[in-house]
Amino acid sequence: MAEVKMLNMAGSEAGSIELNDAIFGIEPNEYAVHAVVKNYLANQRQGTQSALTRGEVRGGGRKPFRQKGTGRHRQGHSTDPSQIGGGVVFAPKPRSYRYTINKKVRRLAMFSALSSKLQDGEMIIVDSLSFEAPKTKEMVSFLKNVGAAKKALILTAASDETVVKSAANIPGVKVSHVGQMNVYEILNSTSFILTQDAVKKIEEVYA
Repeated sequence: MAEVKMLNMAGSEAGSIELNDAIFGIEPNEYAVHAVVKNYLANQRQGTQSALTRGEVRGGGRKPFRQKGTGRHRQGHSTDPSQIGGGVVFAPKPRSYRYTINKKVRRLAMFSALSSKLQDGEMIIVDSLSFEAPKTKEMVSFLKNVGAAKKALILTAASDETVVKSAANIPGVKVSHVGQMNVYEILNSTSFILTQDAVKKIEEVYA
């Protein structure tokens, strides 16, 4: 098991923690990560785009101009796609882009994301994270103390409204908990900050 140092909210060293190699120490699998990120982004699409086909465009009913003598191409309907204001060929319609992915691939991608953050030195573990009341100033101070980058993901063991609200007005900083974490958000962060309880929760869930 890898032993990683922990920090406190002041940025000072507060002991160390052992991480499960099966979760935090594997060789990242690029295929699994790509598949899961692609799936996540596809599932986020609303699929509400829509355009009118020639059968749905208002108008038509009579020939827009005579067949011969105008120098223009023959045309029998003003809703034809070649006409201004006409319908759209193969018009997009509302649809769902959602699809499922194998559970084993999702687990492998999660382990790969966690392992890559540790290997790249972008993982910061703190012994605890709590505020008496939502304070943006205190969150900014905490992030500075632990040396977090501007694009940071803070992961707690469970939902903590005080922490969430403290980070709400800081651009680039996102707060999540173990039950909501996903591969895309982990990889999209430059600093991945976990509490000691969050690490234990991850190992409990994925053991």
